[in-house]
Amino acid sequence: MSTIKTTLLLGLLTGLLLAFGGYFGGQQGMVVALVFATLLNIGSYWFSASIVLRTSGARPAGEAEYPSLHRITDGLVARSGLPKPALYVIPSPAPNAFATGRNPSHAAVAVTEGLLQLLSEEELAGVIAHELAHVKNRDILLSSIAATIAGAIMFLATIARWGAFFGGGRGGRDGGNIFALLAMSILAPLAAMMVQMAISRTREFKADATGADMVGHPQGLANALQRLEQTNRRVPPEASPASPATAHMYIVKPFAGGLGKLFSTHPPIEERVRRLLGR
Repeated sequence: MSTIKTTLLLGLLTGLLLAFGGYFGGQQGMVVALVFATLLNIGSYWFSASIVLRTSGARPAGEAEYPSLHRITDGLVARSGLPKPALYVIPSPAPNAFATGRNPSHAAVAVTEGLLQLLSEEELAGVIAHELAHVKNRDILLSSIAATIAGAIMFLATIARWGAFFGGGRGGRDGGNIFALLAMSILAPLAAMMVQMAISRTREFKADATGADMVGHPQGLANALQRLEQTNRRVPPEASPASPATAHMYIVKPFAGGLGKLFSTHPPIEERVRRLLGR
């Protein structure tokens, strides 16, 4: 059921891109958007992982430099039967992590320097197991494609807003069209973000449970989630490696604040911990 729901949400995200093209270019714009969406999905399949890793500033984590990270990962992949993912470290003080890739054989797990400095080995094992659970449950491709499409919608919306400021608009330069242009350029990325949030929420609980099973107990992951949330509340947004398009990929919400649970990219930490410890 969760896979069907996620697929439908990805379809909705692609539909938003088509609607955006249709609004600004009519039937021709929709055709262009359809071709663009098709190419974007194909490109996302092959290149989304490298795009996300590059935009986050991740660099390969050498085994000599990060022996604990490799040792913990080696133990978990041996236990789970998964191929070992490529490991990356992000030079950011904000403690967080994400997994990406098109399938288990082409997966990558990235952690921040802040996470490595903050967590104990037991807690780090819980976090890595959670990310490997995303790989095992094949969430990583869906999340990467969602990030790529949402990023495209946000980029187009930025262009549209600049067009509105300079008096552009579909069908003329009257105020009504400019107002509609501004509204569309704001609502489309907002809708894209909400779809991403829904995708993230449907996958996090399952990854928590699978990760706890992989380690053999839930305590390390539960402790890590609490510590990560508390620390990220004190980290300024500019220190985070995440962007609004990729925030849903991280293990905890990268940005403090927000407009409540409706606009959160992640389920509440309290609920995630309660479910973990109640297993």
